[in-house]
Amino acid sequence: MANRLANETSPYLLQHADNPVDWYAWGEEAFAAARAANKPILLSVGYSACHWCHVMAHESFENETIARQMNESFINIKVDREERPDVDAIYMQAVQALTGRGGWPMTVFLKPDGVPFFGGTYFPPEDRGGMRGFPFVLSAVLEAYRERPGDIDRAGEALLLQLDAPARVRPGDRLLTTEVLDAAAEALLAAHDPIHGGFGGAPKFPQAMVLAFLMRHYHRTNRPSVLEAVRRSLDSMARGGMYDQVGGGFHRYSTDAVWLVPHFEKMLYDNALLASCYLDAYKLTGDAFYKGIVTQTLDYVLREMTDPAGGFYSSQDADSEGEEGRFFVWTPAELEATLGADAEAVARYYGVTQGGNFEGANILNVPKPENEPPGLDAARAKLYETRERRVHPARDDKVLTAWNGLMLRAFAEAALALDEPRYREAAIRNADFLLGAMRPEGRLLRTWKGGTAHLIAYLEDYACLADGLLALYEATFEARYLTTAAQLAEEMIDLFWDDEAQGFFDTGRDHEALIIRPRDFWDNATPSGNSVAADVLLHLAALLDKPDYETRATTYLRALAPVVEQAATGFGRFLCALDFHLDRDHELAIVWPSGSPLPAGEGQGEGSAAPLLDTVRSRYTPNLLLFGGPSDDPAPPTPLLADKTALNGNAAAYLCERHVCQAPTTDPSELTRQLDEAGV
Repeated sequence: MANRLANETSPYLLQHADNPVDWYAWGEEAFAAARAANKPILLSVGYSACHWCHVMAHESFENETIARQMNESFINIKVDREERPDVDAIYMQAVQALTGRGGWPMTVFLKPDGVPFFGGTYFPPEDRGGMRGFPFVLSAVLEAYRERPGDIDRAGEALLLQLDAPARVRPGDRLLTTEVLDAAAEALLAAHDPIHGGFGGAPKFPQAMVLAFLMRHYHRTNRPSVLEAVRRSLDSMARGGMYDQVGGGFHRYSTDAVWLVPHFEKMLYDNALLASCYLDAYKLTGDAFYKGIVTQTLDYVLREMTDPAGGFYSSQDADSEGEEGRFFVWTPAELEATLGADAEAVARYYGVTQGGNFEGANILNVPKPENEPPGLDAARAKLYETRERRVHPARDDKVLTAWNGLMLRAFAEAALALDEPRYREAAIRNADFLLGAMRPEGRLLRTWKGGTAHLIAYLEDYACLADGLLALYEATFEARYLTTAAQLAEEMIDLFWDDEAQGFFDTGRDHEALIIRPRDFWDNATPSGNSVAADVLLHLAALLDKPDYETRATTYLRALAPVVEQAATGFGRFLCALDFHLDRDHELAIVWPSGSPLPAGEGQGEGSAAPLLDTVRSRYTPNLLLFGGPSDDPAPPTPLLADKTALNGNAAAYLCERHVCQAPTTDPSELTRQLDEAGV
């Protein structure tokens, strides 16, 4: 018999709708029940692509005996961390304070008022490997709650003090200089693995935002060791098992230090951030290998992760047929059945052996890229066709605004750099979907599935969507995207800015009251809302002449600058925003005769600006402010276009340094010379 979760839209919650556990969704109904029965709350947080979430569900939540114990002793709440990042962040911080580590599934015990007093992550169904079994934990927690309420209250009070610490961070008075960037780069190089790339040991995460910052640092300093670290990391990831060598796209992370064995789920945000990162690497180095990774990744998203309405899905599972990675691995016999005489060369290239490298099968990887056989693309296509006949991993088909904003940016950047109409169309369609379906009554919403959007949006949703729209404006020069990004920024300030804290909170002033108002600074698997908000405000401050935006952004940057030098891997997007603030010296305006088509798309007719745009589209210019519009526009979207006109019926480019412009040119080669001479 289905429980209360049967009426939810989250694929993760629906996975638990038939558990014998009497689950509640997060909400007042659950807390009222806990107060009425004076029962502690068992909060379980996870997400649909999480392998260990599935394990604990099968072992414990589907177990009638354990479920009975849960139902008799607790009010049980199940939360999708992707829909409710606020709940996840608050209680993950509590678990980390209690245990020194975190992860999912997350299991937290709360008083009826929501204050946590004990927690952990995965618990086995019986004592195993030094871990207490879940039934024992349930009994011990219940006994403590009933017999030692004073201890429970004191534990909760101590945790609350720790949880509220980020809200007490106040503006700093440190002068922002490139010394912060240099110190962060040194710390990152010290943590870099010079053999296999990446940072630290196993498990290894892709750290796309950190690599993006290091590319900016190389662009400014021209230090060979920085570029070497970036390339070693990017090459190792893309040739390892963490990258899907057959279907494109990246798995979540590597369980080892050599990028061979991944955690097999695929997350939208990883692929968005990594597509942008590899695109930067292509523009910086000209290496076509990086371009190939970008196109394979974005094509995977278009093929497998895009809703007909235009939104991008959240994730694909690690498991299929009850086994982690089964969908993605190969045996020599399977290769031979698919490729025939070509199987031996392809197996050699992808490191396939009889013994295998993962539970008797093979995760495809490229140990020796110089051994690439002829006809590899055709072989990959055949392998993909064969794989498509397998049982697919489950897909979480909800659409999250923040993650879509990240992927919107990736498609927009690729559309501009590669001049690819498919990517431009996908970006426009996604933006129009988000601005329609996710704002049905004006207030931006967080999540959408099957035609219904709900849950008011968080700071990261506003910031990432505005960021994606700014990238789409650069890719299309359509004024509506810049105008809408500015509207979202105004709403973001109104809803999330706190004058006392002089910073952004993660939840809006119209959000439900939680035990604290969360305020996250860390760039983890996804960028923090604060980092993206600062970056967006800095760009809009320059484009729209809004000094107040710059003041708000730099207040945040100053407050966190001392912390960044101590933990640089946790501030990748922050460092990119700071780099833009310190190094944004040039603007490029491209204007064309009124009535001529936009330079994007099919705008190649008389007076077109496309040839001028071609000079900059694949150039690595991370801090160049690019904008454009028709000549003599009576209401340009940015005041920086004022007084800039086409010349003699031809599109013209104006390269400026802090608003002081060089002579406009209609000649692409002259624009290239100006860019080279300016060091842009």
